[in-house]
Amino acid sequence: MTARIVVGISGASGAAIGVEIVWTLLNLGASVDLVISNAAERTIAEELGPHALAEISALPIRRHDPADIGATIASGSNPTHGMIVAPCSMRTLSAIAHSLSDNLLVRAADVHLKERRPLILIARETPLHLGHLRTMTAVTEMGAIVMPPVPAFYLKPRDIDEIIRQIARRAVDLLHIAPATATAWDGGRC
Repeated sequence: MTARIVVGISGASGAAIGVEIVWTLLNLGASVDLVISNAAERTIAEELGPHALAEISALPIRRHDPADIGATIASGSNPTHGMIVAPCSMRTLSAIAHSLSDNLLVRAADVHLKERRPLILIARETPLHLGHLRTMTAVTEMGAIVMPPVPAFYLKPRDIDEIIRQIARRAVDLLHIAPATATAWDGGRC
């Protein structure tokens, strides 16, 4: 059975992580449903270039309009194997924590929580205030995994692309849909 994964890209900085997650999933043979928030469209253009959105849309994925609350991924009756929101803005994380399903990205995340399916949130903000921490606690208590995009410096990455690739692979590994793809700690022998 092919794993069906939902990927959400919200408006926080770090859009390249979300795009790399899509590529990682496609390389694993997964089926990808993608929701890009309106704010993320601007971030993608600023961070990845003016043609990036068209290039993403040309991938073999199902891209959903964030306003389409009637999409299949808005219902728990349509099975998926998990969801990753990368990057996950604090606005999106807060909406997920309070089930404020005012767009498809948040609704799909809410479905994953209520159906007890894996939900990985690549929370992208620094520094954090107490409200951020409490919101992260709330979604964790509901079953989500909050994964800040922390570089694995022990791997001695050569460039930003290696850092992004490792973060994306680590997030995908948390879905347990395939053997681990992220480089693991080797006890200091790397």
